[in-house]
Amino acid sequence: GMRSTKCQLLATSLCAMLLGLSIAALSTVTHFGLHFTLISNVTFESNSYRVIHNTAFRVGMCLGMTLILAALLSSVATVRESERLTAMGFFCFALAFCGLIPAAFWRYTHRTEVEDSMMDVYDFVYEEVRKNTSSARRQELTAIHETFLCCGKRSPFGETGDVERRTCPPGRPGAAEEDCLREIQDFLKKHMGFVSALLAIAICFVV
Repeated sequence: GMRSTKCQLLATSLCAMLLGLSIAALSTVTHFGLHFTLISNVTFESNSYRVIHNTAFRVGMCLGMTLILAALLSSVATVRESERLTAMGFFCFALAFCGLIPAAFWRYTHRTEVEDSMMDVYDFVYEEVRKNTSSARRQELTAIHETFLCCGKRSPFGETGDVERRTCPPGRPGAAEEDCLREIQDFLKKHMGFVSALLAIAICFVV
């Protein structure tokens, strides 16, 4: 009866709360994670990844907070049996839906944009180091190699270039053989798989 309906509504609100927290947590990890900040902090004119990096964090936090607010309003509305709070809760769910659909659409239509923008940054830093422009760039490239556990770009002749000798992490078994462009791509594919799955679950839940 009435009690079981209340329990179902409270369980739904709890799921929405967990979903909102998951989205907010994933956005925070993506924004402040070392793999992402290293690439975002590289300064050059066409660093399109930085724009994606900052926008994704803002959108993710907004979606997460909206779902958490919707869950709180729905919980209080269920306990107090308030029509006004119920309407506000549904409005927040509608807002979340309006944010989730464009986010999922962008992810679907720009499947490789994040990966490409990150690899562009790596290419830029690598070429700057190859030209011996500055020690700051060499430090950036060394940090990327240490973080992604990779070493430069794979030469078709299997040779180690001067850039690799100067910037690859010493004493890391296997790291010297890993092509950085492939490592960045593989890392992002896994991460974006989590993002896509979470977006799909959130859209299904809100519907």
